[in-house]
Amino acid sequence: MIIKGSVDTIIFRSEESGYTVMEFLTEERHVTVVGCMPEIREGEMLSVSGKWVNNSKYGEQFQAEEITFEAPADEEGIINYLASGLFYGVGRATAEAIVRRFGLRTLDILENEPARLTEVNGIGKLRAESIAENFKDNSAMRAAILFLQKHSVPLALAMKIYKVYGESTESAITENPYRLVRDIDGVGFVTADKLADNLGYDKNSDFRISAGIIYALRDGGGRNGHTALPEDMLLRESAALLRNDDTERIAAQLPRLILEGQLFSVRVEREDGEAVPFYSLATEYNSEKSIAAKLVRLICECPSAADCSDSASEIASYEKTHGIILDEKQKAAVSTAMASGVSVITGGPGTGKTTIIKCLMELADARGMECALCAPTGRAAKRLAETTGRNAQTIHRLIGMDISSGKPVYRMNESNPLSADIIVVDEISMADVYIFNALLKAVKPSAKVVLVGDKDQLPSVSPGNVLADIIASDVTPVTYLTEIYRQDADSLIVVNAHRINEGKMPTIRNSSKDFFYINKQAPESIVSDVVSLVTERLPKYFHITPADIQVLAPMKKGPTGVEVLNRELQASLNPTGKETVIGGVTFRDGDKVMHTVNNYDLEWRRGTEEGTGVFNGDVGTIKDIVRGELIVEFDDGRIVEYDRASQEDLMLAYAVSVHKSQGSEFPAVILALGGGSGMLFNRNLLYTAVTRAKNVVVIVGPESALRKAVANNYTVKRYTLLKELICATLSKASLLGF
Repeated sequence: MIIKGSVDTIIFRSEESGYTVMEFLTEERHVTVVGCMPEIREGEMLSVSGKWVNNSKYGEQFQAEEITFEAPADEEGIINYLASGLFYGVGRATAEAIVRRFGLRTLDILENEPARLTEVNGIGKLRAESIAENFKDNSAMRAAILFLQKHSVPLALAMKIYKVYGESTESAITENPYRLVRDIDGVGFVTADKLADNLGYDKNSDFRISAGIIYALRDGGGRNGHTALPEDMLLRESAALLRNDDTERIAAQLPRLILEGQLFSVRVEREDGEAVPFYSLATEYNSEKSIAAKLVRLICECPSAADCSDSASEIASYEKTHGIILDEKQKAAVSTAMASGVSVITGGPGTGKTTIIKCLMELADARGMECALCAPTGRAAKRLAETTGRNAQTIHRLIGMDISSGKPVYRMNESNPLSADIIVVDEISMADVYIFNALLKAVKPSAKVVLVGDKDQLPSVSPGNVLADIIASDVTPVTYLTEIYRQDADSLIVVNAHRINEGKMPTIRNSSKDFFYINKQAPESIVSDVVSLVTERLPKYFHITPADIQVLAPMKKGPTGVEVLNRELQASLNPTGKETVIGGVTFRDGDKVMHTVNNYDLEWRRGTEEGTGVFNGDVGTIKDIVRGELIVEFDDGRIVEYDRASQEDLMLAYAVSVHKSQGSEFPAVILALGGGSGMLFNRNLLYTAVTRAKNVVVIVGPESALRKAVANNYTVKRYTLLKELICATLSKASLLGF
């Protein structure tokens, strides 16, 4: 549907996303129009294509999908346009003077003979040039957006594209529409391919094939956490995306992409001994190469163990002071960490990792060493602070992330390193290659880095497999903790986590106080039981609130998946209130939500403190909904205002996937198992779910699904290059005598 008229009042506009709320005057009436739009001003004439929607608070609105700027039809319209604020230094009086001189030819004069503006009293040469330049910029933006809209590019994306290419938008995209895959964050191959098709582009062009290769690598990283792909797999994925079986033609593009610096190739030895080429995008390759170089430098430049003071007496003093006894592995972990540039401590729940960190910190204090504790997420950092009694931060905050320049920049870096002498990184398995690389760049050469985590948990959601790769490289000392210490006589959470990890069914007994299993078969019964447990049974029995309970599920879709569970839990826990619909999902004030991607641009405030950056896995509550904007307060006190464009980064979080729960610990966890969880629901996933619980775990579902998960030791292969790059870097260092 199309409505035509003039902009009466701009009620709200986000300069970052372009989301706008305006009162629009048609021939019949005033209409509220909302949507992502280019810069517009009151008085402008528009044709708006879109649809009517009903907002629960603000009533009927027109959702804009496409906007066409109409030239003013009369002199009054031209005056309003010039005086709208688009043209610096042109107020109402100046606009009237210009139109008085040129009449209906005013816009033609501005475009083709701008020097004639000096014919108007009060407008000199410099002012005329400024007005003409403003008009040119404004016209270029509108022409570019109109060009993109004619080729079915959504308005919000059209604005994003224009911000990158400016007045060159049309020529850049006409020359190579597939450059969007490389240049515009969030543009997929299908979008670029559709645009290219509208432009009549050759389906067999080298540009298209190259874009398919780039996107196959990027998509593999986004969906499966790969930082590289073996050649045969890359060709197969690219061919499927391109719908082109000519793998030789696809392979022929690889050398050119390497020469252009878009791809890097490393030969990797497979298990069968054959060395095959792996390909990586520049960002991922450079991140892993940088990690390898810094790790090797920290290892090589650390004084040998013989040069370090003996830790045995210090550990004994710690034991005596605190009335505890560390076992030999725990003592070895502390001594190794104090003597090594880089060390790894890995173990499951209850194996004493926190005890080791506490001891390590006290020994460092006694030696006058400055310590820093950090973790990849806010929840993990908060938990680390609570268990150690010391200050702990997210990695992002420790190294001072800033995105004011439009991309992540870190205040602490190689030129301005952290002053800490020993840095402990907890939950290291959650760290992706990007943030771990940024952290290592900020570590001074003489510092010691201690990596703590559980090798059996799921790897990071984002690209990389940092902990597993460092262990596999065999260049750093690794302490494996296996003895269980955190175990009450009646506790089954820790015991069953280790049983699951060993491929054994969890122990279920009626006398258990913290581990329960409810055998339900039908999906609707599973969902009903989960809702009852959250809203009534667990709060009543354990004296907790529903907010203390996190529901987990293996899958997003399906009758017992995250989407269904969120809908049912919301209906029971938060059925009414201000609401808005995003992507078909209803959000209400009071809802529990999770941020699902790393967004470095989002601004937040916490009291008088301000900053930018909200990250994948951050959990909060919607505090208010104002004119379609969501006001979210996160668990750490940060308050973020989400406009329409950024709201797509949010999901309801009454229930989340096991993957999304990584690094978090909750007082109570309910795991909903469907009968058709599939091959991806395996022992690793079940183990991760159980270890998220601090006080109580309840598993709901058929026994067959539980048995299948325990027996299924299949894990999806994650392709990375970090292990190979570490080994290659160390080999070079050895040849140079380090």
